[in-house]
Formats: sequence, C-alpha cells, structure tokens
Amino acid sequence: MARSVAAKKNGKPARALSKPPYVLDEQVGFILRQVWQRHSSIFSRDIGTNLTPTQWAALSKLAETGPCSQNQLGRLTAMDVATIKGVIDRLTARGLTETSQDPEDGRRLLVSLTRAGQQLAEKLAPNALAITRETLAPLDAKERETLMALLNKLR
Repeated sequence: MARSVAAKKNGKPARALSKPPYVLDEQVGFILRQVWQRHSSIFSRDIGTNLTPTQWAALSKLAETGPCSQNQLGRLTAMDVATIKGVIDRLTARGLTETSQDPEDGRRLLVSLTRAGQQLAEKLAPNALAITRETLAPLDAKERETLMALLNKLR
C-alpha cells in the first residue's frame, strides 16, 4: 500500500505520493463546462449580432419547425418554463418573434418568427455553422463524428 504522505522535509510534510480519489480535471462535468465556455466565447465573438445562445436556439428552432407553443419550444430547445418565457419575451421585444392564438386550441398561444426574425435566422445560419466548425476544429472528421454520437447517447 502506498503511503499517502511522504516523509517530512524541513519539518513540513511533503506532497502526497498517491493520487487523490477525486481529481477535478478528470471529471466529465468539469470538462464539459470548459468546452462550453470555449464554445460560448466563439459564439459571442462570431454570431454577428447581440443574441445569446438560448435566443439563437429559440430562433433557429422556430425557423426549423415553424410556429409552436412556448411550452413545446421550451422542450425542443431544452429550456425550462421560466427560461423560455424570458427568451421569448426578449425576442418579442426586439420584433423577432410574435404570439398568436392557436386556431386549433383557443386557450393556447403559438410563438412564431416575424419576418425580421425569419430573415435574421436565415442570415445567421452560416455564422452558427461556422461556430460549430470552429468549436470542433481540434478534432479530425472521425473524431467529430464519434464525439457527436457519444454526446447524443448521453442526452
């Protein structure tokens, strides 16, 4: 069994000889947070307008799917009720989204892109694709494919 503390040197205990049971730099959550920070920095620098990643997620998902309820949009973009409400409120204040009554269920509101929102989503899509490419740039094509498959498996 390895000794956990080396002999005293100059009256002070030397560093531990064995590896601690928990090393932060080896933990998936810590690594994912560092990768997210790098991606967020690239996103902020390159998106080309004053949008947050959650605002872009809502815009791009609406461009992809068309109008849907705020609740459904939150599920599609992995945002809780409070977060998606704030995102839509801010996008609506900027004239990028609007709400209207659902013709199939008068109790429900649908969120949709305005013409300006649709144009912005189309304009920024190439930037967003470039951001993804830069985030994944340290990996070769096979590694990118493997990473995306593994991340999707962890969802």
